[in-house]
Amino acid sequence: MITINSISDFHRMRGLPAPVHPLISLFRVEDLRFTNDPVWTQFALDFYCVSLKKDITSKVKYGQQYYDFDKGLMTFVAAGQVQTLEIPEGGLPEGSVGFGHALIFHPDFLQGHPLATAIKTYGFFSYSVYEALHLSEEEEQNVADIFLKIGRELEHIDSHTQEIVLSQIDLLLNYSKRFYERQFLTRKAVNHDLLTKMESLLNDYLADATALKSGPPTVEYLADQLHVSSHYLSDMLRSLTGQSTQQHIHNKMLEKAKEYLSTTKLSVSEIAYRLGFDYPQSFNKLFKKKLELSPLEFRRSLN
Repeated sequence: MITINSISDFHRMRGLPAPVHPLISLFRVEDLRFTNDPVWTQFALDFYCVSLKKDITSKVKYGQQYYDFDKGLMTFVAAGQVQTLEIPEGGLPEGSVGFGHALIFHPDFLQGHPLATAIKTYGFFSYSVYEALHLSEEEEQNVADIFLKIGRELEHIDSHTQEIVLSQIDLLLNYSKRFYERQFLTRKAVNHDLLTKMESLLNDYLADATALKSGPPTVEYLADQLHVSSHYLSDMLRSLTGQSTQQHIHNKMLEKAKEYLSTTKLSVSEIAYRLGFDYPQSFNKLFKKKLELSPLEFRRSLN
């Protein structure tokens, strides 16, 4: 795997002029050159990338999914995130990757600013490309305006540039968070179907003694079975139910535990092992934390 460490290297490899600032750059998507180079088979950027694109006519493969959207959308890539870019022989025709803006910035650019910590809380930097943010015309205009302000600020770098640009990036990410929450709501029917499938997966897993030998169900297992990223799944569930994927898993396991405690004579240890716990103490701790009763106290309360 190749890691592109500097923004200057990225510009050179994509046929862009040298960046004005070594830690941040804004460029037009249509200016990128996509050549069939082995470096793109598996690579990572040592910096963040936020892009706004539209009118894409060619399919480009990132990871295991094809990026072929033709409307305004945003994608987010975290520093160090592994990507695979599949480019046909001879490269991509000019304009086939669409039009728009891409902002790349190194983590060092955020040093000393609250955004250095806050950016790690934005789950959409870990979403898959097919979980891109689709924008309305008004939303797209809001985002485009921010990109343009950043671009103008980077034209004349002085002692105020970093603070002003960081405030615009902060605004951009907050807008993106709002727009994703809107997207979760407008796709409620699809997301409820995803929730139903997840509940079914949990029920099947907890009824499968062989699966439970590997331990309790995990967020990663459910996301993989549902063909979504783990961060997207948790954020989507939180928007619908107020609970993360991990909380859903715990609730489902506690429901099963209460069923065992109320309908069988299995010991607490036996129940813990049946639920995939390696140690009964871990099961006791989770049960008491959630219900404010130990498993034995819960069983006694039923009599």
